Amino acid sequence: MFPYERLRRRPDVEAPNLFASDAADRLLADVAGDDVLRPGLVVIGDAYGALTLAAAARGANGIRVHQDPLTAERALDANAEALALAGGFTHHALDSELVAGARTVLLRLPRSLEALAEIATLVAEHAHPEVVVYAGGMLKHMTPAMNAVFAEVFGELQVSLARQKARVLTVREPHTAAATVLDRWPERALDAETGLHVCAYGAAFAGPTVDIGTRLLLSVLDGAVPEAASAVDLGCGTGVLAAALATRRPRLRVVATDQSAAAVASARDTAAANGVADRVEVVRDDGLSTRADASADLIVLNPPFHIGGAVHTGIAHRMFADAGRVLAPGGELWTVWNSHLGYRPALERAVGPTRQITRNPKFTVTASRRP
Repeated sequence: MFPYERLRRRPDVEAPNLFASDAADRLLADVAGDDVLRPGLVVIGDAYGALTLAAAARGANGIRVHQDPLTAERALDANAEALALAGGFTHHALDSELVAGARTVLLRLPRSLEALAEIATLVAEHAHPEVVVYAGGMLKHMTPAMNAVFAEVFGELQVSLARQKARVLTVREPHTAAATVLDRWPERALDAETGLHVCAYGAAFAGPTVDIGTRLLLSVLDGAVPEAASAVDLGCGTGVLAAALATRRPRLRVVATDQSAAAVASARDTAAANGVADRVEVVRDDGLSTRADASADLIVLNPPFHIGGAVHTGIAHRMFADAGRVLAPGGELWTVWNSHLGYRPALERAVGPTRQITRNPKFTVTASRRP
């Protein structure tokens, strides 16, 4: 029996109500069975290594793994070292190289149908014709629409019995021609209100649109440290704020950072689509871990308040602490947040004196100044 209980989430947020594996991981391993030993095993969406390492412990090797969050990659590596299972897998981008010739795919179903569609078309287009996809999740996050996504590019779908509130979809018979036609990522759109082109891969938050929190921050962005020479879009998503800053302030040096591989790829394309790729450096990073102390005059932030399926403010608090370290004296963190979360005291502690810039019925924008 694989020791799921020994898995850790580090360096991601750890808390009593946050776990490194769940019933869907265990059910996926059981339903896939010895198919994980077929040549060309691919694992997609493994949160902290449960799927990859259970397969490796069973004897699988040469496993190709894609995890969108950087913290997930680092947790997998750390858990592999702790369980003496390092070396049996390699990290890959979500591209044709990841799934080329794959015969078995283990997939944790993403919450986003767009993310699922991107994965499904990629597998159907580039995996082995006899590929079997085992896609699992917790029932509360699964919908019939997921079956419909698979049906667009696969001919056979079987649904497992539920166990401990988890279920697995088993998918076969890829339709390569259909997948080629449906392959549309990154999606692109022009936002009429801002004049910005937005590009998005499937797993990017809000897709090729400007979410309402970011839109509120954009409405006051011109007042954010007008004399700034350097700025960071922290948790950049599709890079809308970074592109806006670079477009509006031609002399500003902008860094856009996010731990999501899909977000980073989207932000690079968004910068290019708006003609500012030469002035926006996009970095995949865990917060601001690669940024020097006191190195930025302005940081803009629209923090997440979910960790996976759980409502949790831990990531936001880590981001505030990072901003406090990276801001130069006199620099400011401009944050948009859901008003009910009451982040102002946390911002005061992590950064410095905080004032309200604007507010609407749902969101608040504040500026926190580094002393």
